[in-house]
Amino acid sequence: MPEVPDVRFLTVAEVAELMRVSKMTVYRMVHAGELPAIRFGRSFRVPESAVAEALQRPISDVG
Repeated sequence: MPEVPDVRFLTVAEVAELMRVSKMTVYRMVHAGELPAIRFGRSFRVPESAVAEALQRPISDVG
């Protein structure tokens, strides 16, 4: 049996809570390719490591 990597997946709601943004913002990030996600049926799951990495990225100036 192949070894399964130890990856923890979060729901869109969990990601939104951790990042302190709306669920729609998380969906936009997923669809824009800014946040990797896997689709399970009709819902998305985001690797916890990807969320941690996104939170470490510097915020760019707007305007």
